[in-house]
Amino acid sequence: MSISIPLPSPSRKHPRYRGHPALALGFRPFYLLAAAFGALAIAAWVLMYLGWWQPAAQPWTGAMVWHAHEMVFGFAAAVVVGFLFTAGKAWTGQQTPQGIWLGALAGLWVLARVLMWGGPAWLAVVVDSAFLPACALSFFIVLRRASNQRNYGLAIALGVMGALNVAFHAAVLTGDIGIALRLTEAATGIVAIFVTVIGGRVIPMFTANALPGVTIRRHASVERAVVVLTLLAIAAHSAHAPVWLTLPLASGAALAHGIRLAGWAPLRTLRKPIVAMLHVAYAFLALGFALIAGAAAGWLDGSTALHALTVGAIACAILAMITRTALGHTGRPLETGRMEHVAYACIALAALVRVVVPIALPALKAYAIGGAGLLWVAAFVLYLVRYTPWLLRPRADGKDG
Repeated sequence: MSISIPLPSPSRKHPRYRGHPALALGFRPFYLLAAAFGALAIAAWVLMYLGWWQPAAQPWTGAMVWHAHEMVFGFAAAVVVGFLFTAGKAWTGQQTPQGIWLGALAGLWVLARVLMWGGPAWLAVVVDSAFLPACALSFFIVLRRASNQRNYGLAIALGVMGALNVAFHAAVLTGDIGIALRLTEAATGIVAIFVTVIGGRVIPMFTANALPGVTIRRHASVERAVVVLTLLAIAAHSAHAPVWLTLPLASGAALAHGIRLAGWAPLRTLRKPIVAMLHVAYAFLALGFALIAGAAAGWLDGSTALHALTVGAIACAILAMITRTALGHTGRPLETGRMEHVAYACIALAALVRVVVPIALPALKAYAIGGAGLLWVAAFVLYLVRYTPWLLRPRADGKDG
């Protein structure tokens, strides 16, 4: 799968948006909803996992399967959609969903979250299955209108996520929970591909912009191989492929990500947290695939390895991007303050606690999950406190969007 991410180009003239600011551009409703849901869903999951809360209305899929599904197809999917709808306008010069249509998509997402918790199974399946295909089609229409064929892969990847979600529901309804969980792992791989591809474009660029004179090194062979290795490694892991296949693929992906990151001068970014956080996220991609290789060899459990990707690479990348893009697209300087820096520290520590403690001290795994959950919730609550007013107001510079 080849995906090209061009640099933003000047947008064409569009009629000025006159509706509520929250529906002016995709990042506004979806970043806000994802952050709020991410905090609530993890808090609920930790309480249920530790046995401190047994709600009367349990998720119809069961707590563990609900957690796996909702963090990938709910939380992460919302951020991906918000990012693509926002960046897509700059990439194509075409208006992405806004106003009533954007509100309808956001409402569909919210309804799916409610139904996945306690709604009738058939209705939850219908509503939740509709969200990603609707977003993929909406994004594809924008790309097609702009004849932007080189980015069709992004819409296709979103559609593949939607297909995996439909397959997940089919597996749950037929009682095959093992297959359902494997499908959530495969969908995690799709999100990891987004981090790989988009990170490969923006992290070096942001680093060079923030640190004039820094040398960015790229290796052509690594750039050609990294997406394929990432895709194959996560496919082998989620399919529970034999060790002789998963081990070399995951090791190769880890090595490719590590070489790539080393060429982006990560240590030079430590004084620029808004950039450094992206490097931290990308470092967890390399670590995650190294741990997946270790899990294939039987050195640790697969869940811990997978959480290096979900809490480490994906959540850290999400928090880094929803701060940066929200600042830029609300007309504010690309400068973060103490609240963002504490949030960054919380999510990075959450990833370390969730991954390192179960490996080093397996008997403390439950405490690690509880501590990591608390840190996760703190990170996204801090984001909400800081950014909710900005996401609900017009741009500070008076521009559209």
